[in-house]
Amino acid sequence: MDIVIWTGAALSVVGLIGLIYCIISGVRVRRAGLEDAALRAALQRLVTVNMAALLLSVLGLMLVIVGIFLG
Repeated sequence: MDIVIWTGAALSVVGLIGLIYCIISGVRVRRAGLEDAALRAALQRLVTVNMAALLLSVLGLMLVIVGIFLG
């Protein structure tokens, strides 16, 4: 079950890196001084990446919990 735990931990770390990327990108987009429509489009694309990163983090944490329960 160690492999399930470590795989889950790796997925959680990848998700966390994605969340940090979203934060940094969001700050850059806001500071760019774009018009309202361009700003809205850029942030909508970033929301997709954010949701994918959250999904990876949740799945990773679920794998860690399952690995602990089964191990």
